Amino acid sequence: MRYDMNMSPYSYKSRMLALGLLLWVLGTLAIRLVGHRVLHAHQAVQTLILYALSFVVMGLLVRRIVQPLQRDLRPAAATLLMLPTLILDPFSCAFFPAIFPNIEPAAAGVFGGWMLIFCAGAVAGVWIWR
Repeated sequence: MRYDMNMSPYSYKSRMLALGLLLWVLGTLAIRLVGHRVLHAHQAVQTLILYALSFVVMGLLVRRIVQPLQRDLRPAAATLLMLPTLILDPFSCAFFPAIFPNIEPAAAGVFGGWMLIFCAGAVAGVWIWR
């Protein structure tokens, strides 16, 4: 994905927000379909591995997405990418059994932590490798 360095701030902002929303929708659908295989309330080691891998993958993904932007725009772009997750996933946690009926309700906390790890990875992807 390439961005014109002369594009207006509004344009990159709307693109990042739209991409963040798309990633949230795709992620939510994937979790609804196969989340029961990865989200378990009482498997600490599996959860820690999931969190660590997700942190790294999200960091690399966000770094790649924002790389074409000017360096000073990258933190804002990462924030816009995360915004749908930060706004919508509290509702996914609150209504977890209805949204993810195939996942044990006790895994709602693991899910909430997983979303925070994703966002932390996004932030790290922008700041650590500056």
